[in-house]
Amino acid sequence: MSHMLVKNWMSKPAVTVHADAAVADAINILQNHEIHMLPVMEGARLVGIVTDQDLKIASAPDSTSPNSLNGPDHGLQKAISEIMTNSPVTISENQTIEDTAELFLVHKLLGLPVVNRTKEVVGMITKGDLFRFILTTIGMGKCGIQFAVELLDRPGCVKDITDIMRDFGGRVGTVFSTRERAEKGYRQAYIRIYDIDQPSLARLKEVLKEKVKMLYIINHREKTSEIF
Repeated sequence: MSHMLVKNWMSKPAVTVHADAAVADAINILQNHEIHMLPVMEGARLVGIVTDQDLKIASAPDSTSPNSLNGPDHGLQKAISEIMTNSPVTISENQTIEDTAELFLVHKLLGLPVVNRTKEVVGMITKGDLFRFILTTIGMGKCGIQFAVELLDRPGCVKDITDIMRDFGGRVGTVFSTRERAEKGYRQAYIRIYDIDQPSLARLKEVLKEKVKMLYIINHREKTSEIF
């Protein structure tokens, strides 16, 4: 599933800043590109990362010092190398979105520089990109009908349900299943279908109620929801 790889969802090319650049320069880059972090480079080598929060702190006047060098503009002249996070966490362009999410959670990150096989920075992936992936995967646009069910976890269990949906004329769009929040021995499945008429939908619901535990149905077409 190549569409699950980082290289298909990252922002590219990466917008970067040189380690010798001033804080003021980095602030301008962030504002011009409407982004929140920058990989810091020395030539082609990644040496750090700097965020908008780092820049905000660095550019704030130091009111505790009488030294004129600590006036309102002193922080803006600092080199990025003085305030950056060294040796940042990176991710390969050929790793998965799942790997990305895990790194975000473990390291409490908002974004990651993406590198290729030769360790060149080829892009950035952020939480915004991750959310875009999720929306696309589950069916962006709030259309169709979403079913959430809990069913006995056995080989082919989800396929059995999608086959029933097709028997009633539904076109299956997206399917996601997990054991994460299900009872032991069960799994939850989240299925989005299209192209089913109301009478067929009503019959489908009755059949499903006999075979699985219904969690909810959200009908984006009719703007209705049923929570079981």
